[in-house]
Amino acid sequence: MRAQYDFSKAKRGAVLPAPRGKTRITIRIDADVLDWFRARVHEAGGGSYQSLINLALRDHIARREERLEETLRRVLREELPSPGRPRAETRKEKARRVGRGSPRTTGTG
Repeated sequence: MRAQYDFSKAKRGAVLPAPRGKTRITIRIDADVLDWFRARVHEAGGGSYQSLINLALRDHIARREERLEETLRRVLREELPSPGRPRAETRKEKARRVGRGSPRTTGTG
């Protein structure tokens, strides 16, 4: 180890730039929420909890932008079986099946 280092040409900040279309931010998230996302990634055998958070936010945005008529039609399709066809799986059921239930359902928080 040297006694002194020359930092005159050093740059502050992230070593790697953020990928195109991404923005690097600092955000504070409740510990139980972060633990929930990390646990889902661990259960899935790896991946990025940050990508999972991004996916959850995108899903929330998509649902908020859905018009009332579209929401009613979707709910009716999911809940009422068509003749000769079983009832469609709801978003909640699908989320539970793939391990993406709400953090509130885990008993933490």
